[in-house]
Amino acid sequence: MVKTKEFSKEELQLAKYLKALAHPARISIMKQLASANTCFCGEIVEVLPLSQSTVSQHLKELKEAGLIKGEIEGAKVCYCIDDVEWEKAISAIQEFLNVNKNNGIKCC
Repeated sequence: MVKTKEFSKEELQLAKYLKALAHPARISIMKQLASANTCFCGEIVEVLPLSQSTVSQHLKELKEAGLIKGEIEGAKVCYCIDDVEWEKAISAIQEFLNVNKNNGIKCC
């Protein structure tokens, strides 16, 4: 059991974003959604070398992290990037990457 209560809200949120992005298929999905600048329905499966069920699992991970949103249109679910949450993720990741950048301490 992970002791998540021992970590800050910001650390937990950052971990959620990074976990969602920690697979090449999910990175590819995010790139596809970003480059399309619109919602994708069944087309995501067509551009990835993965089965429909595998793509669905990756979409579920991204949606649970809040990075994408989906709407049902008929028999399809259309996905797009959640711009508000994506900006939060970018800020959290940039802040994390800059934590030790300017502290002047050289290691080893």
